[in-house]
Amino acid sequence: CHSLWLTIFQHDGTLQVRLHGSLSNVLEKKNHKTFKFINSPLRKYCKTMTCKSFFLFFFSSRQDVQTCTTWKAPIIWQGMFKPDDYDQEHKSQGSSVALTVFAIGRYLDVYLKDFLDSSEQHFMLGLPVTYYVFTDTPEKVPNIKLDPQRSLKIIQVERHKRWQDISMMRMKSISDQIESDIRHHSTHVFCFDVDQLFTGRFGPEALGESVALLHAHFYRLPKWLFTYDQNPKSSAYLATGDFYYHAAVFGGSWRNVKALADACHKSIMEDKQNNVEAIWHDESHLNKYFWLHKPSRVLSPEFCWDASIGKRSDIQVRRLMWAPKYYNKLRIA
Repeated sequence: CHSLWLTIFQHDGTLQVRLHGSLSNVLEKKNHKTFKFINSPLRKYCKTMTCKSFFLFFFSSRQDVQTCTTWKAPIIWQGMFKPDDYDQEHKSQGSSVALTVFAIGRYLDVYLKDFLDSSEQHFMLGLPVTYYVFTDTPEKVPNIKLDPQRSLKIIQVERHKRWQDISMMRMKSISDQIESDIRHHSTHVFCFDVDQLFTGRFGPEALGESVALLHAHFYRLPKWLFTYDQNPKSSAYLATGDFYYHAAVFGGSWRNVKALADACHKSIMEDKQNNVEAIWHDESHLNKYFWLHKPSRVLSPEFCWDASIGKRSDIQVRRLMWAPKYYNKLRIA
């Protein structure tokens, strides 16, 4: 998220403009009406801009939604970016992505194949991607036809008796895999729940140092309705926050995802020692973490939408959809 503001004043009968903010180093003033880009990819769009066209160029993409956090992190919505630019930027930087997904018990049978098939159609196309499938039944992982530069690794994990423990203990598995493997091969990590389907582009515009997702059911609600953990005995206790984040999708550089996973696992284990369990398990701990360590990029709910909410004018594209939930049949008590 870039910032630019202008100080406009009159001196000796001449209109003067002074540039401030993060974009001031990519612009130089040609005269009192016109600017030109210097040392910036923005030069490809136009060599010079008037003051009026500059503001139209940068600030008119989406007026109906919040596009920047109070700490200046971008909130990514359709219409805010040029896909080709992000594709070329990350290809030139050599970005590569590890996708982690847990398919335990019957979740593998019901969801995994469709999840992987849809990912091959929409997730980070053009970049090297390695799937890390964590499962208790490696022999049941389906054979998926993968495009070049894409591979799949299977990691056997323990099947816990309670689904809550499966959800919470994934943080340790993610951290361990980053340390032993991912950090040597991938620049970024994205962690997904398996009961979802990619339905539209989910590209490098989502990549960042630390990436959080706005929960589709909470992004329009006032903060007092956010379901943060309100138990002061829990390490996930949070009286207030910035947004309510969804643990179905989170990511970032491998270093930042490992730091998140380590911190959440530490908090979960502290709660277990104190015989406490956060109200929404790892999601409660994730929201506490992002309150203390602000994400550098926030994904709008179009990156994980629930069709049961219905149509909304601000959701112009649905990139990832909740699959039908069968909690009573699939979850271990």
